[in-house]
Amino acid sequence: MPLRIGIVGLPNVGKSTLFNALTRSKGAQAANYPFCTIDPNVGIVEVPDERLTVLTGLIKPKKTIPAAVEFVDIAGLVKGASAGEGLGNKFLSHIREVDAICHVVRIFPGDVIHVEGTVDPKRDRETIDTELALADLDGIKKRIDRVQGAARTGNKDAKTELALMEKIKAALEQGKPASSITFDKDERPLADGMQLMTLKPVIFAVNASEEQMTSLTPEDARKQLLLPPDAELVIISAKIEEDLQDLTPDEAKTFLKDLGVESSGLDRLIRAAYHRLGYFTYFTAGVEEVRAWTIHAGWTGPQAAGVIHTDFEKGFICAETISYKDFVQYGSELKAKEAGKMRQEGKTYVVQDGDVMHFRFNV
Repeated sequence: MPLRIGIVGLPNVGKSTLFNALTRSKGAQAANYPFCTIDPNVGIVEVPDERLTVLTGLIKPKKTIPAAVEFVDIAGLVKGASAGEGLGNKFLSHIREVDAICHVVRIFPGDVIHVEGTVDPKRDRETIDTELALADLDGIKKRIDRVQGAARTGNKDAKTELALMEKIKAALEQGKPASSITFDKDERPLADGMQLMTLKPVIFAVNASEEQMTSLTPEDARKQLLLPPDAELVIISAKIEEDLQDLTPDEAKTFLKDLGVESSGLDRLIRAAYHRLGYFTYFTAGVEEVRAWTIHAGWTGPQAAGVIHTDFEKGFICAETISYKDFVQYGSELKAKEAGKMRQEGKTYVVQDGDVMHFRFNV
């Protein structure tokens, strides 16, 4: 299953336009009125990675398969969504099912209708954050009511769960997201199982106009949204990105260069999602197929092998590994091996971003 990212925000902030640009489609209805999206639109997006292109050029395989991200365009939330306003309960349930949240905040001016009547990035960001926190708080209170009885009887698991939920409840009541809590290694799996929306990683997509794209800095955007310096944030113009679909790759590059932008906002958004989630890529490379695989930072060889097939993890013997840099320098697996750059890594090896790997296993 690819990484699932939910596109969240108030109505008419550009979520569906962004989704259409990401998926290079017109799959999501985008219109100048609230709630034009009801059911979530889902699209698979390739992860941009120049290294995959380079490896393909060197090996010339029969096929190349990039890593993928699944984006879910979730209908706009409004103030009171946690209490059911604007079909809030239905929309919030969609957010609980994703791995991370892409919070789209409108910063562009203009005639597009705003549900609050004015454009105020800080207020809009706080509205969504508040509704997610209130929904989490309501869910935690209900879980506490269900568990309290068992905890009073001395049930060890129930007591552990109750203590954790009381900790989460206290943070939410203070206006803090669940992500602000420091969990120990035993608490985190329990917390993850609660599908708390304020525990999910967040990437802010600040939807700007073409004019703002040339002057607005991430630091300025964070100040306008009143976000901490370490908040993952990408400035993007969803309308520009959608218009780029009609251009050739060379025309798109020229257009972005004229704007003073080095790369597509979509590319930056996907990279930001990877960074925020602690994900990276390793490669398998042969004449049949060159492929990018997504794993968590810190995963070992067997865990990385398990992404391909569970048998690879169960019967893991070793991983024949060449760094991307060495593979490109020598031009092929054989030449890198002859130069002594292929390593046989065992079960405790922590896979590095860009490793080119071949797994030996026995089941």
